[in-house]
Amino acid sequence: MKDQLRSLLEKAVDRLQRQGMLPSDVQAVVKVDRTRDAAHGDFATNVALVLAKAAGKPPRQLAEAIVAALPRESWIRKVEIAGPGFINFFIDPAAQFAIVGRILEQGGRFGHSDIGGGRRVHIEFVSANPTGPLHVGHGRGAAYGASVANLLAAAGFRVHREYYVNDAGRQMDILTVSIWMRYLQACGEAVPFPANGYRGDYIRDIAQALHARVGDRYRRPAAEVLAGLPPDAPEGDKEAYIDALIVRARQLLGEAAYEDIFQTGLQAILADIREDLEAFGVHYDQWFSERYLVRAGRVEQALETLRRGGWLYEQDGAVWFASSRLGDEKDRVVVRDNGQYTYFASDIAYHLDKLERGFEHLIDVWGADHHGYVPRLKAAIQALGADPDVLEVRLVQFAVLYRGKEKVPMSTRAGEFVTLRQLREEVGKDAARFFYVMRKPEQHLDFDLELAVSQSNDNPVYYVQYAHARVCSVFRQLRERGWEWDREAGLENLPRLTESHEQALLATLGRYPEVVERAALLREPHQLTHYLRELAAEFHTYYNAHTFLVEDATLRDARLCLIAAVRQTIANGLGLLDVSAPESM
Repeated sequence: MKDQLRSLLEKAVDRLQRQGMLPSDVQAVVKVDRTRDAAHGDFATNVALVLAKAAGKPPRQLAEAIVAALPRESWIRKVEIAGPGFINFFIDPAAQFAIVGRILEQGGRFGHSDIGGGRRVHIEFVSANPTGPLHVGHGRGAAYGASVANLLAAAGFRVHREYYVNDAGRQMDILTVSIWMRYLQACGEAVPFPANGYRGDYIRDIAQALHARVGDRYRRPAAEVLAGLPPDAPEGDKEAYIDALIVRARQLLGEAAYEDIFQTGLQAILADIREDLEAFGVHYDQWFSERYLVRAGRVEQALETLRRGGWLYEQDGAVWFASSRLGDEKDRVVVRDNGQYTYFASDIAYHLDKLERGFEHLIDVWGADHHGYVPRLKAAIQALGADPDVLEVRLVQFAVLYRGKEKVPMSTRAGEFVTLRQLREEVGKDAARFFYVMRKPEQHLDFDLELAVSQSNDNPVYYVQYAHARVCSVFRQLRERGWEWDREAGLENLPRLTESHEQALLATLGRYPEVVERAALLREPHQLTHYLRELAAEFHTYYNAHTFLVEDATLRDARLCLIAAVRQTIANGLGLLDVSAPESM
């Protein structure tokens, strides 16, 4: 109904432009909102206030002209002008019944719109370093990013989902030597494991698989491996030690063997991440490699663009990007004094690549600890000649898992974490996906395991799914009684639904497209979870207060139409969150 009112207002504005009351070059952005107070009608618009200056008329006078130019519709009971120039619409109560027929006709497409106009949006999310399994902290970013992508697609955007594989840089070298150390131990060499190495059973598993494939081919004597290395922690510097160990590994193994170990670790962990995300309902259009950017010369090309623009300079043997000139708190190194690119240099090249692929808007979903990274990346995009506002960064707080009152530690390096797979196996995909997006992404989230597995009304995902299953149960009972649902008769008799619970459901169903649109544009899937809980609550109340399978066939069919619309709307909403809509529970 909001869309219909918006269309009518746009036609009225167009008519006034043709009449010369409004300049023809004025682009009217018509906004229609539900009113908070029923005394002010059902919907309201401030379009007269927005256009008053361009029209050169007082807002109330312009509002009167807009109302006079509105096409007449029988479902609009009354139009009033209020305050400085707001236009309030009172809708004929009978018009709300039309939503039921619309839902049943559109089915799975109900709630979809074309507000996005086919704009190409790139969304990158999760992109965890492939140095270990995904843990429950990554799960929130995965659920959020996937849900936002689904909402944007439903709102008419062309969405490209991408995972950026950080397969270049120091962390991957640390992973490689961590695997090699475990491999050497499997060969019988008495080598200490580095304090800064990646721990966890998955490293041992990869090393064992490597040993099974290559035998002792990559074995080197412990004395040769350790000779001349600086002391490790706690006596020495763990960073200096691991860097020296990386250099030693390359020297003793040679590039071919080192690359083999590197790829063994990368492919094993990436395969695990892919499998985890697929099982979590998260799918990507592309997995984009950072190594590709380096090897294809894309990083150097991006830096050359900045160099030609006068944005790079050399100092202390390093190459710096003058990001402070574009709002960052300080300049940033893009090439270290040893000639290696920084992560930031790769990120600049990656975002330039996104723009060159024709995406009109870029959404990056990052952990909240990366908030300081946003100004420098926006500065880089501006220096590359693009509008920095093309980049939108959404920061997601890591979810904190509790077992009882005990907080579970999560350190990938130490190997002490609960994996996303373990969480999924314990509480199920549906509960995890729903729980992760129940709050704004920037808000703290404690994940309550006991609540997530409970079959009670306090468990929000169970409560919503149970409403869907209850409707399915009613239709099973209908068939068991030998009755049939006459949908057309039900639609014709919807005006018989005069109970307060029925009126409440109708009003809430009518809001669903608005909720999807708002959740998409604001990147707030939690608005959809709140709506689904509200709709489920109204349905459960209706279910407990009234009998659906009554002897009166026309009333029965009308009520079945209503609850079928509830079922479809719940299924559509859960589908956007990648949560199932079970037919029985």
